[in-house]
Amino acid sequence: MGEPATVPRRGYARLAADESREDYSLRYAPHSYRRWSPTMVASTALGGIAYLADFAIGASIVFTYGFTSGIASILTAATIIFLTGIPIARACATYGLDMDLITRGAGFGYFGSTLTSLIYASFTFIFFALEGSIMAQAMHQALHIPLPVGYLLTTLIVIPIVFRGMGALAKVQAWTQPIWLIGLALPFVVLAFEAPDSWGAFASFGGTEGAGSGFDWIGYGLGTGVALSLIAQIGEQADYLRFMPAKTDENRRRWNLAVLAAGPGWVVIGAAKQIGGAFLAFVALGAVGKTHALEPIAPQIEALKPWLGSVALPAAALFVVISQIKINVTNAYSGSLSWSNFFSRVTHRHPGRVWYIFLNLAIALALMEMNMFAALNKLLGFYSNVGIAWIAAVAADLVINKPLGLSPRYIEFKRAYLHPVNPAGFGAMVIASAVSIVAFSGVFGEVAEAFSTFIACGLALVLCPLLAWLTGGRYYLARRNPVNGPDADVPDITATHLCASCETAYELPDIADCPVRAGAVCSLCCSLDAECGDVCRKAPTGEPVLMPLPTVGGPAMGGTATGGTAVGDPTVGGPRPLLQNSHKRR
Repeated sequence: MGEPATVPRRGYARLAADESREDYSLRYAPHSYRRWSPTMVASTALGGIAYLADFAIGASIVFTYGFTSGIASILTAATIIFLTGIPIARACATYGLDMDLITRGAGFGYFGSTLTSLIYASFTFIFFALEGSIMAQAMHQALHIPLPVGYLLTTLIVIPIVFRGMGALAKVQAWTQPIWLIGLALPFVVLAFEAPDSWGAFASFGGTEGAGSGFDWIGYGLGTGVALSLIAQIGEQADYLRFMPAKTDENRRRWNLAVLAAGPGWVVIGAAKQIGGAFLAFVALGAVGKTHALEPIAPQIEALKPWLGSVALPAAALFVVISQIKINVTNAYSGSLSWSNFFSRVTHRHPGRVWYIFLNLAIALALMEMNMFAALNKLLGFYSNVGIAWIAAVAADLVINKPLGLSPRYIEFKRAYLHPVNPAGFGAMVIASAVSIVAFSGVFGEVAEAFSTFIACGLALVLCPLLAWLTGGRYYLARRNPVNGPDADVPDITATHLCASCETAYELPDIADCPVRAGAVCSLCCSLDAECGDVCRKAPTGEPVLMPLPTVGGPAMGGTATGGTAVGDPTVGGPRPLLQNSHKRR
């Protein structure tokens, strides 16, 4: 490709360069960093679903639509979330990529996934605000802290933990898990002894809005829409799953179980919590009234009173605070990743993941001060139309397109090999969400309004493979990946190349061949380059670049890749392919 371009070395801000805090936020998580066992990754991921929004959401659904329709809604939504989450969880754990990077290669394109980064970021700050409101309510009841002050405290308390990254999050989840499990189970144990007939009465509960205890299709559809707002939770699970160690013959069973439990498995616990939260709210309804029954702290107190008496309030408050810290560190962490992905593509700048923590928390704090808790059902019902269109389109690519050969059989996430927008996934999501939002607004009638989320899911599942077939799959890859694509020969996927831009060694999945640098560049330097003109994706400049052989067993992330033999060196037999390897990657 000629002489290397004279381009200054890229330097990163101190926080952006510190991977102990950065956690490879915009790139592939290398095998050298995945030092946790499958069980540890799974337990950390499941620790993040300690949130009590499930209690509030379940209670709100059953209070509004009655027991039969409400429970059917919760179980239907859980089934959809579980099924769509299986392929996504496996892809994230297999490829070491977060939800944004998976979305890029699963039918959306490099800039197409920018929109989904915003969708995901909105999920994290909406639910941070919801969880923070619940914690502030507990502080208000236990310590008489004014709600506005409580909102601020719930926001500030997570910053030191999230700032330190995955290592700190894993410790917090592990240390708080025993207390949380006791606090979760105790109210139900008390009621089993003190009010054994409550479940029977709950089964005939007709709600507080006159819905009745029988089944109603409209209520069922609307309730499912509210419960489906949680479908983007798989993105937060993916932020942990990308650190899953490589699957081997020795750990295969543990790996599969851990991915299933920590990925789609979260919704099994989530659905149980929604039903349990609705039950606790029903039992407390007569004592505290509808408004307070929908706030998880009040039903907790009422359930514990027969055994704990005056200690019920501080015990319930402690449980609520621990639960909300466990989930909001995850919300803040995932939000920082999502905002990083968005702004790195839009601005070609990356000051570091930690700075976006403050942006995410500022938006969440504003929502709390605006009392978003009061508009819970409408807000979540609207959001679910967009969220499910996105997740269903990604799942369709992984489950339908790839097995049928409509898309590449691997996930490509690097800018150098992707089209800006892929109409297969991106088009499916936009069309499905637009139609479902119009339906949700009531334009197509009452039935379509109630089942708008089903419309979004069905359209996305059908349109993604249809558009991939109509376009011949040509918008998935702008050019072949000769570094670690399915046709490349690689001796070891953990082999490293030295990035010609930042001069740091990275494993092969994080490397692209760059004609501007006349060598290897890491995925983040590739994303942040604002002056290359994307020549790698244009003929004739987009031909594969000759690079040294990768270093096997060399240092990664911060080390120097040395010892590679230059491809085309006449002393070793003349020109050779980009990589000289012993076997093909399967």
